[in-house]
Amino acid sequence: MASQEIETLASALARLPGLGPRSARRAVLWLVKRRESALPALLEALATVGEALVECDTCGNVDTTNPCGICADPRRDGKGLCVVEDVADLWALDRAKLFTGKYHVLGGKLSALDGIRPEDLNIASLLSRVEAGGVDEVVLAMNATLEGQTTAHYIAERLEDFPIRITQLAHGLPVGGELDYLDEGTLAQALRARRPLG
Repeated sequence: MASQEIETLASALARLPGLGPRSARRAVLWLVKRRESALPALLEALATVGEALVECDTCGNVDTTNPCGICADPRRDGKGLCVVEDVADLWALDRAKLFTGKYHVLGGKLSALDGIRPEDLNIASLLSRVEAGGVDEVVLAMNATLEGQTTAHYIAERLEDFPIRITQLAHGLPVGGELDYLDEGTLAQALRARRPLG
């Protein structure tokens, strides 16, 4: 049996996404074995990030500077604006290095069940950014869930009056996916989004 303090640390780590109770205990054991070298470095990194973390006033990204590194980067094409549900989606898309524009984080998705309404999301600031000019295309990169698609549809309606192109990420067959293993919703979306060859 571990001490109450160690159990408390394991419980705290187990609340992190991707870590269950067993993984958390393994992480704690690893830290205990390397408490001379790894633990101080981890504590210092956590303290530094905890003190310096801010939300970007422009896009809603989380960074240590405001505006964030993406918004402040002069190499970014301000004509393209990619709208995502949360910061994790922004980081995933930016890691792929396929989108060279800027981002806008909504901070969630519309959900009647959870009581999340349009005014609970960063939609007004998105409309302000588009209204300020300079944006030619808004890419709606919502998750392929009912709530995500409802959010995308709502935003597209709000952006209709602006002279911009509104696009959405394609949904359908994953690269390397076999039809036999895909669910009906994915297959239906792939059939609806089919396009001619050549």
